[in-house]
Amino acid sequence: MWLKSFVVASLLQLSVIGTGYAKGPFGSVNVGNWIGGAFSNDETGAFSHCAATTPYANGVILVVSQNAAGTWSLAFASPNYRFNKGENAAIDVTFDGQEQARLYATAYQSNMLTAVMPLNVVRAFQKASLMVATAGRAVLNFDLASTGPVIAALANCVTKVKADGLDKAGDFTKTAAKPQPAPDKQAAPTGSKATRVKAGTGFVVSANGHIVTNNHVIDGCVGDIKGNLTGEAAVVLRIVSNDANNDLALLQAPSTTTFKDFVRIRDRSIRSGDSVVAIGFPYVGMLTSDFTVTTGIVSSLSGLRNDTRFLQISAPVQPGNSGGPLFDTAGQIVGVVTGKVDALRVVASTGTIPENINFAIKTGALRDFLDNSVVPYQTAEPKVELKTTDIAGNARPYTMLITCNAAAQVDAKR
Repeated sequence: MWLKSFVVASLLQLSVIGTGYAKGPFGSVNVGNWIGGAFSNDETGAFSHCAATTPYANGVILVVSQNAAGTWSLAFASPNYRFNKGENAAIDVTFDGQEQARLYATAYQSNMLTAVMPLNVVRAFQKASLMVATAGRAVLNFDLASTGPVIAALANCVTKVKADGLDKAGDFTKTAAKPQPAPDKQAAPTGSKATRVKAGTGFVVSANGHIVTNNHVIDGCVGDIKGNLTGEAAVVLRIVSNDANNDLALLQAPSTTTFKDFVRIRDRSIRSGDSVVAIGFPYVGMLTSDFTVTTGIVSSLSGLRNDTRFLQISAPVQPGNSGGPLFDTAGQIVGVVTGKVDALRVVASTGTIPENINFAIKTGALRDFLDNSVVPYQTAEPKVELKTTDIAGNARPYTMLITCNAAAQVDAKR
């Protein structure tokens, strides 16, 4: 009962500009677990906004709203929150591990943060199945079930109430079964190239904030390249150098960014049969907002067609692992994950499905690349064997998710 009461209170409290409480609901919005309707300004009696809310097991209640002026907002409410009224917070949201945006929220009430949603964020929220929200070191996951229909229902609610008034409010979901995309007043000009978000992995290799990833992770990026450690806000990275031939790229974080640690590169050659650990961000958002850890062995000391720049490994990797660190059992870097064999091509030519055939760039090529880029790095001899959990824990301060917008045709070729 307390939860239902708090959900209703959250709907009544929501105000994009923070001017008092609302009265309602008038009519209804019922889509999946979302409930809501139309609301009026409690002081003037005029139509204020349409809103819907749904609770989550993590204790947070999401409230999505469109006001009479057409502005969308997203609120995070919880009975456990204790904000000072007027307090501001930056919230980074990631949809399905791809589209990222920063929202600027204000605490108009002590138990709720409310942020205006730009139209591009509304569209991402409308289409996504998972949202990861990061504020400071707090990371929360939200399954976005029925967000398409609820956005359409709220838009229908605003249109109907503005046309017919609150006294004729009814079921706003009846004519909103087929969600329409939110209007985009900032659509790309005719003839501009379409873009999509691409993601990969990188790792910090120096105390100066240099980050190594694959060249193909940043190839074709348009605009900012961003990197973030799990649970921390994204920072904009600049390209220092790249080597397309060896599929390596060097990025650097802003000088104001402080990293707690960075990798050590193994100074002895690894052998066939040695155990390895791969860490990266495959299918971010679809699987988890954290990095994933897989284990295997060095299957071969050469890659396709005996390319000795690469290791063949059995540790499973997926799209998004590219550019991630490959560790030995002492937690030292022995390679940079770069990809996997093209299964469809192998099936077409052999009739069989390849299993666990993946590749990483050897540290020899990595060290040559860093030397040519005049970047300091540290090497280490193999030490006592660590547990996989310890290797993963040690990697957390320097393993980064790398994302950018890229030309659609570039991704299509890869």
